Amino acid sequence: MQVVTVINHKGGVGKTTLTANLGAGLAARGKKVLLLDLDSQASLTLSFLDHNVWVDKVAPNRTIKHWFDTLGSADVSGGMSTLVARPGKVNDALTHSAGYLDLIAAHRDLGDVEAALTGRLYVSPADFALVHHCLRDGLRGEDMREYDVALIDCAPHFGVISRNAIAASDFLLIPAKPDYLSTNGVHSLGQKIMAFVEEFNQRRNGFREISRPSASVVFTMVQGYAGRPIADHRKYLNQDHGLAAFTHMISDSKAVYGPAPSRGVPVILGGTGRSQTRELRNVLNELVIQLEGIPA
Repeated sequence: MQVVTVINHKGGVGKTTLTANLGAGLAARGKKVLLLDLDSQASLTLSFLDHNVWVDKVAPNRTIKHWFDTLGSADVSGGMSTLVARPGKVNDALTHSAGYLDLIAAHRDLGDVEAALTGRLYVSPADFALVHHCLRDGLRGEDMREYDVALIDCAPHFGVISRNAIAASDFLLIPAKPDYLSTNGVHSLGQKIMAFVEEFNQRRNGFREISRPSASVVFTMVQGYAGRPIADHRKYLNQDHGLAAFTHMISDSKAVYGPAPSRGVPVILGGTGRSQTRELRNVLNELVIQLEGIPA
């Protein structure tokens, strides 16, 4: 299984929308896809699961919180696969594909999990690698071998849970708006990732070394005029951000993307905006090419 983390410690850049659409697009191409929601806001979760189903049937004992609560121990009988939910609406839309899309949901208390893990590192510094390897252990378990690709939607900060995603990843996709704050955040995020990988390898305490995952930026919420990005956006699109950027980008279209979560089927599977669907598929093509160069 290849693991792709969608991350930016700047919020409001379209991480969840991108994760949902790329996951659904890969499933439509016959891939067995797992989505993981690491954000306590649970936007990815609620893009696929009815709120009442999540609260009543999933949140009590089948979210990513429950994996972190045990640090991936045998207390989760059967491994991480016991936490998987299969959303109905999106999979009903995939009937012409051999692929499918599964989800490990978020929990509102992930902030408390973050605090507990941070506290554990303070009390037991020798557990640094153990704590940061928790998610990787789950995704590499024998019970998860059915999946071709996992896509992880991170919260907009670089805490212990997001660092778990980095340690588990083969590829990082960094959505960014072409503006001052978002593009500056890309550079600082790259520095934080590099520093974390170096620290993990220095403190790995018997765990295997991790490598800095390959990473690319994809520009989102791009505003256009007369068939090209507006001038204020072009100057940021053409800057050197220290990372490669996808050739294709995602336009700003709240009217198309806004209603999709309530329907449970992402735009890429046949939304109301043909141009947006085309853009998403172009970005998906670039992601597939990137993943083809990374061993599974």
